[in-house]
Amino acid sequence: MSCGKKVSNMQKKPNLSVEIGGIHLKNPVMPASGTFGYGEEYAPYLDLQRLGAIVTKGLSLRPKAGNPTPRIAETTSGMLNAIGLQNVGIDAFIEHKLPFLREVNTPVIANFFGNTLEEYGEVAKRLADIPEVAAVELNISCPNVKQGGIVFGTDPKAASEVVSLVRKSLDKPLIVKLTPNVTDITVMARAAEEAGADALCCINTLTGMAVDVQSRKLRLANKTGGLSGPGIRPVAVRMVYQTVRAVKIPVIGVGGIFHPEDALEFLIVGAKAVQVGTANFVDPAAMISVIDGIEQYLIKAGMDDIQQLIGSLEE
Repeated sequence: MSCGKKVSNMQKKPNLSVEIGGIHLKNPVMPASGTFGYGEEYAPYLDLQRLGAIVTKGLSLRPKAGNPTPRIAETTSGMLNAIGLQNVGIDAFIEHKLPFLREVNTPVIANFFGNTLEEYGEVAKRLADIPEVAAVELNISCPNVKQGGIVFGTDPKAASEVVSLVRKSLDKPLIVKLTPNVTDITVMARAAEEAGADALCCINTLTGMAVDVQSRKLRLANKTGGLSGPGIRPVAVRMVYQTVRAVKIPVIGVGGIFHPEDALEFLIVGAKAVQVGTANFVDPAAMISVIDGIEQYLIKAGMDDIQQLIGSLEE
């Protein structure tokens, strides 16, 4: 009696690659700016080459010390931060941080910001000349100090001006990170798209406040801070859903992703990629778990390409 041929249960791994604004990513998972340093800090804890991209801490024209402490406070299902965009500045980034990133076979996305149009334009020009930077992520959640402190990202006209200026300053793929602290995020999304954005990232943190009831003092020296973590995820999913339907360019979803299921929500409503932020503080290897979980989901669902999942919401 023949034993017959042994049937292999091995299944071909699904394709996780995506394209965002012209750059090819091996998978759709990357860190959120400000939660991953400049990449090197996390190298002892995970294989950086497994990530879809590395997104740097926000860069400014000159070094920035950030806000006074205390500037982080834990909240129910999340955290408040008022770091104040502390960073080494664009010159130190080029001299001291880029050498390490050159050795990592993962696209680098440089997040940057300014307090005036001139500052945004100058940093953009510097980034344009760096071949190791595959794309830039424009943070427009900053006040325009020359125009009464209005936040660039809450006014369509101001947002359009800064995006247009940066677009003219570089040819690299331009991702614009949107603030959720607006009445209608689709208005800002369309303004950024029309001004030349290649992709959008939403959402940035929600403005919040916390009080120490024992001392009856605010828990942040800055009074207010940005709320992140699982508590904001339903808001982020809703805003990504709306943004995907308002624009033609790719959308990156971010906000409260800790587990694969969290990332899947964003992908199913139409995000082309996701960013993981607060989870990196809790588990430095959180993104690897998310990548593996997405892959396992696709296998179980019988999907051989992540494109079959993206935007597959049944309404």
